[in-house]
Amino acid sequence: MANAPTVLVLGGRGRFGQAAARAFADAGWRVLAQMRPGGAALALPGVRWIEVAPEDTAGLAAAARGAAVVVHALSPVYTNRVWRREVPRLAQAAIAISRELGATLMLPGNVYNFGESLPPVLHEDTPQAATTVKGRLRTQAEALVRRATDGGAMKAVVIRAGDFFGCGNGSWLDLILAKGLRQGRFGYPGPLDLQHAWAYLPDLAQSFVRVANARHRLPAFETFHFAGHAQAGTDWLDVLTDVAWENGWLRADGALRQGGVPWALMRAIGVVAPTFHAVAEMRYLWQRPHRLAGTRMQALLGPEPHTPFPDAVRTALAQLGFSQPALPAAA
Repeated sequence: MANAPTVLVLGGRGRFGQAAARAFADAGWRVLAQMRPGGAALALPGVRWIEVAPEDTAGLAAAARGAAVVVHALSPVYTNRVWRREVPRLAQAAIAISRELGATLMLPGNVYNFGESLPPVLHEDTPQAATTVKGRLRTQAEALVRRATDGGAMKAVVIRAGDFFGCGNGSWLDLILAKGLRQGRFGYPGPLDLQHAWAYLPDLAQSFVRVANARHRLPAFETFHFAGHAQAGTDWLDVLTDVAWENGWLRADGALRQGGVPWALMRAIGVVAPTFHAVAEMRYLWQRPHRLAGTRMQALLGPEPHTPFPDAVRTALAQLGFSQPALPAAA
């Protein structure tokens, strides 16, 4: 490990931050994970925790000296008001520490940038036309990062992905899809036949490691798309039905009771509950089929990490306490 490269993960306690820290550590990197002062360090093998606020550039630079890569995994509370304040500020903090360290900044992007008219297949050069507060803020943050690479003070990479699942709670999987699984229920936010972009976090995190290892071959600023899993609601229903059957959670006719998201009620509640308003604003992503084309990253690195969908879902459910993880395939 003496000559191992060092990565600084900003927001190491978050779901993506933890996945990234694990993936870099497993790949032999020296991993420094940032958390705010007073936070509780998580037991992640090979990870050293740094209690420094993200805006404390001097403190982070001193604690992370020699880091070659900075992963921006900081994620603010999911309301438009907080995002307006925090997304630009956190992007500036990530830029400042990356410049101070002379490191490559890596950050996960999402599909918000493409707006309500997003086409079925999203490429890196697909025009961005954000129509929501969060979409515009994400577009502006990426532009801010791109401008920061002018002049050679730093390099940066955006890896865009679909909705996260895996590595703990806080995703559509545990909040909606499998929330009532033990009671024989399945929830889905949109029509079951439309394709939707998903990212299994361990696979996405491994892609970050692979791109980090290839950073010297990249221009000052680059954007990649992580294809992940493009699945319809019926695909989720099939896997969750199998899991419910194996655990004895199905009703007598062997089918899960199906429900949706009360979008109209959510919009109404959103008048006084900002989180519901912010979620309802993204309903269009469940009404338009879309997937990410990962050809650019695959051209650079070969096939992306890809856990088979049923195995990914089962492992994610096991981490949520729903079932046992998928067994490895026989040799």
